Amino acid sequence: MKAFGKILGLIFLGLLLIIVALGFALTHLFDPNDYKDEIQQLARDKANLELTLNGDIGWSLFPWLGLELHQATLASATTPAKPFANLDMIGLSVRVLPLLRREVQMSDIRVEGLNLDLQRDDKGQGNWEGIGRPAKAPAPAQAGTPTTPAPAGETPPAPAEQKPARPVKLDIDSLTVHNARVDYSDAKSGKQFSAEGIELTTGAIREGASIPVKLSAFFGTNQPVLRAKTELTTNLRFERALKRYQLEDLKLSGEASGEPLKGKTLAFNAQGQVLADLAANIAEWNSLKFSGNQLRALGDIKVHSLDKGPRLEGGLSIAPFNLREFLTGVGVELPPMSDANALQKFELVTKLNGSTNSLAFEGLSLKLDDSSFSGRVAVADFAQKAVRLQLKGDKFDLDRYLPPKTKAKQEAKSARQAEVKTTVAAASQGNTPLPNAPTQAAWSEAPVLPVDQLRKVDLEAALNIGQLTVDKLPMTDFSLKANGKGGLLTLEDLRGGLFGGSYQASAQIDARPAVPLLKAQKRVSKVPAEQLLKALEQKPPVRGLLDMNADITTSGNSQKAWVDGLNGTSSFVLNDGALLDANLEQQLCQGIATLNRKELSSTRDGKETPFEELKGSLNFVNGVASNPDLRASIPGLKVKGDGAVDLRVLGLDYRVGVIIEGDKSEMPDPACQVNERYVGIEWPLRCRGPLELGAKACRLDKDGMGKVAAKLAGEKLSEKLEEKLGDKVSPELKDALKGLFKQ
Repeated sequence: MKAFGKILGLIFLGLLLIIVALGFALTHLFDPNDYKDEIQQLARDKANLELTLNGDIGWSLFPWLGLELHQATLASATTPAKPFANLDMIGLSVRVLPLLRREVQMSDIRVEGLNLDLQRDDKGQGNWEGIGRPAKAPAPAQAGTPTTPAPAGETPPAPAEQKPARPVKLDIDSLTVHNARVDYSDAKSGKQFSAEGIELTTGAIREGASIPVKLSAFFGTNQPVLRAKTELTTNLRFERALKRYQLEDLKLSGEASGEPLKGKTLAFNAQGQVLADLAANIAEWNSLKFSGNQLRALGDIKVHSLDKGPRLEGGLSIAPFNLREFLTGVGVELPPMSDANALQKFELVTKLNGSTNSLAFEGLSLKLDDSSFSGRVAVADFAQKAVRLQLKGDKFDLDRYLPPKTKAKQEAKSARQAEVKTTVAAASQGNTPLPNAPTQAAWSEAPVLPVDQLRKVDLEAALNIGQLTVDKLPMTDFSLKANGKGGLLTLEDLRGGLFGGSYQASAQIDARPAVPLLKAQKRVSKVPAEQLLKALEQKPPVRGLLDMNADITTSGNSQKAWVDGLNGTSSFVLNDGALLDANLEQQLCQGIATLNRKELSSTRDGKETPFEELKGSLNFVNGVASNPDLRASIPGLKVKGDGAVDLRVLGLDYRVGVIIEGDKSEMPDPACQVNERYVGIEWPLRCRGPLELGAKACRLDKDGMGKVAAKLAGEKLSEKLEEKLGDKVSPELKDALKGLFKQ
């Protein structure tokens, strides 16, 4: 028995020596370079691959099955003249005996000078397609071909049950790729992509173990022109049976430059733990840290339902940073802003929720300069640019972020101010001629609305801000609700407080036609008119609490077009107010003194004329507001007027009647003491000139005063007739004579 065992051992030893000797003979006596043509033909037949071997083939058989190729090119057999890959050298070796156990134990894999040139033609065909499929597939069995039937009475044998193949176990000492390059081009779109200078090194590659990986490359695209230098270090762990892949301690860094950055450079860095669990259909990036120039962010991202419609969720936190410097540092050209210090501070904390075509910032907390906002911002559909907005803020000064007034606006304003200044100087005294109507346009012709963008808007917005400043108007408790789609934008409700009063409005912009159409309804309650006009950079002609209702329409896309096309109706009431910079009482007193043929003994002090109420209605027709029922109540006087305000040039033209109810002052001037005959008489005024003049644009109407004087003379003569005639003539003749002289 002992001898038998010894003999058996000698047999195995002999077989091993024979195998080693055979391997030595094969590797030294058999040269694979002599069979390049056969190898290339085998590649054509089995893999539809055109393999060109320009260099030598090196190989070993036992105990390592080794292969080393030099100067090889690869092409699809259908386009052999267009290689898609070439390499300087690839070397690998595999232990022979573990292959029998379905284990792949490899030494270092080395790839030198690999160049992949992947091209897709204008028909969408790639030069790499078809690789791996046999050049000639076996012909299918033709119909009618006889098959051998099973013997009578016997059941055909069932196909043998196939057991699932046990996965191959990998054990590779390392992988090294040096000086590799990948180019991709699409003839149809003209897009090109490249990755060059690729350097890849790994540690031992074993399933379930942590595999150190280091990768660096230069990436580039042509649409847009962009280049980026990147470096990646991580530890890779994979478990194929569980379909689980991890990148532990991922660190990605680099720099990017190109057309989108307009000559600027973006230095970026990303870190975290990445997991892809394909069995659970989830992917995660935990402990995310990202930086880009001044920007610093933390977060977690999770994508689930990978096999269906991927859904994203997570959180993001951006530390405070200078947004203006960041944007200019990445090539963003900011529009001119009234405040050059705007966008100095930005901070964000939010939860993320999205899909392949949507993204929502939920539970948003945002700080911009000295303003804070919370709520939700979402793009419901990227393709349709559908925006959903729900925000609540403490304060926001929109004027800081709007463009400064243009030179054209300033020139138009300067021309009008010069005209008004000349008129004001001429109208500083009440005895000067009636001012001329203004002629200089008061509004800009610059486009206001981005019409093309509005036609693409899909918007639902709700906004609440404690204090909002727009066009120097300090609005409090501001609330807005709006929607828009397909060029039709509707302001459902806008309301808030203004200078202690309140306002409410609704509006609509129809940008679908070539010339946009606008309509609006407004309601203002107890808003100080003088503060409102000052905020609009208009010199207030009156002061008082304004109540107003308006329903207006217009068209166009500039201030001038809107005013020129303004139509609609409005009503207003101004309570507890005064006409500013005009002593109407002094002018009336001067007129009464003239009728009394006396000189005033003193001048009435004061630069305004108070009134209890000023009200009326307006009818807008192409920018001109007709006001047929102007009414005002001034202590001792009643005023009624009929005229128009030309909003195109901000000019007024009124005929005003003043009814004297009696001088209510404690010590009236004897020269302007109201005679009982003057009570109830409508004293005529004519107001014409720039709206800024207010009451300074008003003068006694000489034509009207002539009629008043004639009427008073007639009444005086009637009194004389009464005295002279007494009861000497009939009442009918007496009344006829009085009527004649009153005409």
